[in-house]
Amino acid sequence: MKILIDFVYLLAAAAISPMVIYRIVRHKRYRTGWAQRLGKITRRYPAKKCIWLHAVSVGEVNAAKTIVEQLENRFGDFEILISTTTDTGFARASTLFGDKHTVVYFPFDFSWIMRRAFRNIRPSICLLMELEVWPNLVQIAQRLEVPVVIINGRISDKSFSRYSKIKPIAKKIFQKVSLILAQTDEYAQRFRGIGAPDERVIVTGSLKYDTAQITDRIEGADTLAAQLNIGDERLWVAGGTGNEEEKLLLDVYKNLKEQDQFGDLRLVIVPRKPERFDEVAQLIEQTGLPLVRYSQIKRPATKNTEKLKIENRKSKIDTVILGDNPPRHSERNEVERRISKQAAILGDTMGDLRKFYSLATIIFVGRSLVPMGGSDMMEAAALGKCTIFGPHASNFKQTVDALLEGRGAIMVKDEHELLETMRKCLREPAFAERIAQNGREVIRKNQGATARTIDQIAKLLNAG
Repeated sequence: MKILIDFVYLLAAAAISPMVIYRIVRHKRYRTGWAQRLGKITRRYPAKKCIWLHAVSVGEVNAAKTIVEQLENRFGDFEILISTTTDTGFARASTLFGDKHTVVYFPFDFSWIMRRAFRNIRPSICLLMELEVWPNLVQIAQRLEVPVVIINGRISDKSFSRYSKIKPIAKKIFQKVSLILAQTDEYAQRFRGIGAPDERVIVTGSLKYDTAQITDRIEGADTLAAQLNIGDERLWVAGGTGNEEEKLLLDVYKNLKEQDQFGDLRLVIVPRKPERFDEVAQLIEQTGLPLVRYSQIKRPATKNTEKLKIENRKSKIDTVILGDNPPRHSERNEVERRISKQAAILGDTMGDLRKFYSLATIIFVGRSLVPMGGSDMMEAAALGKCTIFGPHASNFKQTVDALLEGRGAIMVKDEHELLETMRKCLREPAFAERIAQNGREVIRKNQGATARTIDQIAKLLNAG
């Protein structure tokens, strides 16, 4: 079995290697962590027992935050090692956990690499976020009598369809998993449907409800607002956007700005993928809107100057020098006027989306007007914001269903409906506020998955 799996991996590696090389050269991705990806992992506290938690990317890493905190409290004598697959996931995990715990890149699932990883990590338990189940990992773990637990488990429509087509293989894999802690009854049934033993599947709820911070303000948001001259005007934040979606959002924004009653509206676009920042910047400029890139403002000033560039297709403001040579008062007023009244803001930095969300009047959750599966909308709802998303949010079906049922978010079917919904929410702030408060209450009612998950993990660790 492992020989066949390794052979399939080799074929897949050969097929995707040109794309990987392109991304290494063009987007500067996958340039680090290769030793760890090959199983050469060094633990920080090798004398301790170890909990190995794997989260693929940023979303899974964020969802693991409360679990890691509770593992620290309940199992302080264990070292916690967090692995992740993507560069952005690694960066986020390092920010959240790097001070206390070892953060590494996930090793490739070739049998010889995974054996080396297990020898170096020597885990007492493996916790896999959502659906990150690899054949050699679970096979080696079973042979070494290391429990493997899927936490926050979910199977999207697409994944369920794929697993169903290879059900005999899927069944062999999932029968080696010790426990599956699913987000919903529907996901639990899907796990059972592809071969997981009934008695090993338990519904504990979604961890993301627990990590969604119910608050009115995020630390650092005031600084961000001051840097971008955001005051009392209404702010529309489009977060986690995807290809071809930004053009639709910009068209809606320009349409709204043509009406005097929406003259104070400002737009922030935060693309999901950092490699698209420049592409979206060019798109904004092509629409004729002035552009402010937050990265240019957030970047610390040099000893002498900090440059802020704001460009308009019809007219250009010369570069304004901030620092030792401040602009004349009239020049600064002109810059601030253009930022506050016209410019589209591009959130082209990492880790600032929640700050933008906390300042928003209305939030649009991206990758949903186009068929990309959507982005997580829990953060927006938890912050008490009127939340809007498109029809393509299948990756977050449970959240979508809960928010729509509780009237805590609005789903629009296309660009035209988005425009009409934006008009209604801006014209009727009481309506938008009801949506916002309903969304926050949905989040509050669904919290508690962390405690249920930790209780199940404790049973396995105590039994070991």
